[in-house]
Amino acid sequence: MAEPSLNALVEALRRLPGVGVKSAQRMAFHLLQHDRDGAARLAAALADSLEKIRHCERCHTFSERTICDTCSDPSRDASLLCVVETPADQAALERTGSYRGLYFVLMGRVSPLDGVSVADIGVAPLLLRALDGAVQEVIVATSFTAEGEATAHVVSEALRSRGMKVTRLARGVPAGSELEYVDLSTIAHALVDRR
Repeated sequence: MAEPSLNALVEALRRLPGVGVKSAQRMAFHLLQHDRDGAARLAAALADSLEKIRHCERCHTFSERTICDTCSDPSRDASLLCVVETPADQAALERTGSYRGLYFVLMGRVSPLDGVSVADIGVAPLLLRALDGAVQEVIVATSFTAEGEATAHVVSEALRSRGMKVTRLARGVPAGSELEYVDLSTIAHALVDRR
């Protein structure tokens, strides 16, 4: 594979999460050989997104406007602020249809091994947003990985030290699962967080 344009395409596709050399080559070959129209649409959509999409000034999610649709929706409960790591996490919570408050997207999580600190994920803007006078409760909805837990701890302590009510998503046994197949950590957390 000596063609510079093809190499550049493969390298660009490798930047996607979970895509290695072979997968990137398969995608590149498919697009060029079988779906040139799809390749053109993909290129146009990427270019359009890069030009138009920015971060909401209030919550930092992706938006084509200065203030996103969620933040500008008067029917949302402004007393609840849910802190998530990424816009993808926000979208997942929105799909449940059970949360009607507002969000703050950190754009990452604390990860000392990767060189990501508290300053890198936007805790200072979160504190300004959470302490605006309207927010009564901050729900920390970071992932339950080591980095997500560290992020939750840092965020929670910073908010609690300023008198804010902070809650955390509950952990537990997934609906429809059998206990014998659930990992021990999940069972232990379910026992601690029982209602």
